[in-house]
Amino acid sequence: MSALIEALDLRFGHPGRIVGEGLSLSLRAGQVMALLGPNGGGKTTLLKTLLGLLPAQGGTVRLDGRPLVDWSLPERARRVGYVPQGQANSFGYSARQMVLMGRTAHLGLLARPGAHDHSVADQALRRLGIDHLADRSVHRMSGGERQLVLIARALAQEPRAVLLDEPTASLDFGNQGLVMRAIRALAEEGLGVLFTTHDPNQARRCADTALLLREGRVLAAGAVDEVVSAGQLRALYGAEVDDSGGQGGLPVFLPGFGVQ
Repeated sequence: MSALIEALDLRFGHPGRIVGEGLSLSLRAGQVMALLGPNGGGKTTLLKTLLGLLPAQGGTVRLDGRPLVDWSLPERARRVGYVPQGQANSFGYSARQMVLMGRTAHLGLLARPGAHDHSVADQALRRLGIDHLADRSVHRMSGGERQLVLIARALAQEPRAVLLDEPTASLDFGNQGLVMRAIRALAEEGLGVLFTTHDPNQARRCADTALLLREGRVLAAGAVDEVVSAGQLRALYGAEVDDSGGQGGLPVFLPGFGVQ
């Protein structure tokens, strides 16, 4: 099966400042990949480079087997959805209005959404089980519900892959579960999903593969049960890790305070 998104010997960063280099990854249909690493390690910069929001400083990014630079911006948006980190909205849009914004990639300049666009938006809301929120202002939703609306907006682009930057940041325990279940469901529908997280437990339970990024370089990559381990996490974060609380075959990773 060919990769939806592929990076080969990628150098990424900003003009005049390299954040990381020598990175390769491959995201395939039906796969969930977790990207973990310390703050400032390059996770968000990497996502933006994979999306083409930042130009690659070296190496290659491929989308459906073709160099990313060969795709126009609307073509990219029709294939890859993006849910940025901690996006705030000061306007009281309804869920349906927010999701309709995802149809921009399919509309011409100054075109208004038509019946088909409304149908796609409503379907995206139903896929995530939040169609009952269609007419509710995003200001009157829980954090998890708002995050699901943003994911639905990405789905309205009708992409083949979705990239999410810390999708559960600042969410409470229950809302984290809502979002992670939605991510797993998207992969089961055949989408490729890449998300960043600081929680190794989310990665271990939700992802198929993982990539550990430290100071812009890949520390480890591969099957999640091999990569997300206490030893690798100690090397990744430079901190002690306690994994003694697991049950049912899955470890539970905690910061190692008090651990000798």
